[in-house]
Amino acid sequence: MNFIETLKNYFLPPEGDEEVYQPEQAKPEAPTYQPPVPDSIETPDEKRNKVVNIQATAQLQVVLVKPEVFTDAKAIADHLIAKKTVVLNLETASAENKRRIIDFLVGVAYANGGSLKPVANLTYIITPYNVGFQGEELVGELENTGMI
Repeated sequence: MNFIETLKNYFLPPEGDEEVYQPEQAKPEAPTYQPPVPDSIETPDEKRNKVVNIQATAQLQVVLVKPEVFTDAKAIADHLIAKKTVVLNLETASAENKRRIIDFLVGVAYANGGSLKPVANLTYIITPYNVGFQGEELVGELENTGMI
């Protein structure tokens, strides 16, 4: 064999070795999506009046803290971020640390949608957004008597 025949055989298959094209068998079509049709259409009032039972497995936790220095505020902030209610007792903190701790924790509570409420002299409750606080009259009474 010469060089040209080798190239010819390389690029073109020799006669008799040709493959015969056979078309593929038709594949069945994939089913199309059809959204479910409701039996009846509910009005917005009917949707609002439905009662849904939800069994809450999460437990609400309350953490009592008594910080003395500002560096303790980070651990308290971690409790708030974990959606725990914090009772903050500032009796042993210095006046400067009290102000710094309150300012920092009010910011953390606000950023998480929570709130800080005074409940006694130098004692506050900080609740996450998912915990309600009742007893606003107590807070008003403490403010009026000069306790807070």
